[in-house]
Amino acid sequence: MKTAPLALALTLAIASSAFAQAFPTKPIKLIVTYPPGGGADLMARLVAPKMAEALGQPVIVENKPGAGGQIGAGEVARAAPDGYTIMLDAANHAVNPSLYASLPYDAAKAFEPISLLVRFPNVLVVNPQFPAKDVKELIAIAKSKPGGVAFASSGSGSAQHLAGELFRQRATVDMTHVPYKGGGPALNDVIGGQVPVFFGNMASSLPHVKAGKLRALAITGARRSDALPDAPTMGEAGLPDYEVYEWNAIFAPAGTPAPVVAKLSEAIIKALHAPDVRERVAGLGGEIAALGPQDTARFVRDQTALWARVVRTGKIKAE
Repeated sequence: MKTAPLALALTLAIASSAFAQAFPTKPIKLIVTYPPGGGADLMARLVAPKMAEALGQPVIVENKPGAGGQIGAGEVARAAPDGYTIMLDAANHAVNPSLYASLPYDAAKAFEPISLLVRFPNVLVVNPQFPAKDVKELIAIAKSKPGGVAFASSGSGSAQHLAGELFRQRATVDMTHVPYKGGGPALNDVIGGQVPVFFGNMASSLPHVKAGKLRALAITGARRSDALPDAPTMGEAGLPDYEVYEWNAIFAPAGTPAPVVAKLSEAIIKALHAPDVRERVAGLGGEIAALGPQDTARFVRDQTALWARVVRTGKIKAE
């Protein structure tokens, strides 16, 4: 009697292994949870052709934007766990569970992490007319004028808002959040002097820093960026426990066989090491992560815990 479950388990293991060895036998759909033209879409279109070369099947990018990534993520959560529908998501994947009262899926259980692709540090910038020349001066000014220093963001609960909120909490300063409908209008008003401070996306802020329209005070990553080598990290600037990234990772539906996840991860990591991909990411101020499934899962858990604390402490609500 005891041999039946063992035989069944062995049969399933053999079937799973055979499926993984044959995989893929048809095109793979890569759902991007954000619109065309953005950072997530760019990463998808950079790696998809390289993945296709490694896997021997087309990797078709489909954009399913909406609700901070929830629309696309919900579709992938409901997809068959066979490796043929996967998802490229962004940092909001780790924020949404604490930002929204409910989600159409359980973010901790609905997905199998495949690979962390890239990390993009933000850059803390100020209008050149603002008196702070470094992070310590910004903190000193903010402490001398509680609520008197404002920072812009692309909206409540956005990456820029959360970066600013974490800064407020770690530096113990009272700064006023000014949300905009998008990063472009926020950036324009910081350049124009209407709001002095912005935790900007590296790719969009970098040209304005180089043109002298913004002053970079610090990079939010753990090490300096080759794209902006003169800007110190937050740790170097006096805030050692501050580290923030915007990032992209690829996930499969929960229950996808481990050998299939491993095969997809290998193809993604190979794609990320292609010289043209590395060059493009570096030009945008990012860094290649190329993490496997276990390290990606650990990274996402840590990010989810970090932003849960920030959202809870800051009493942040989604728009």
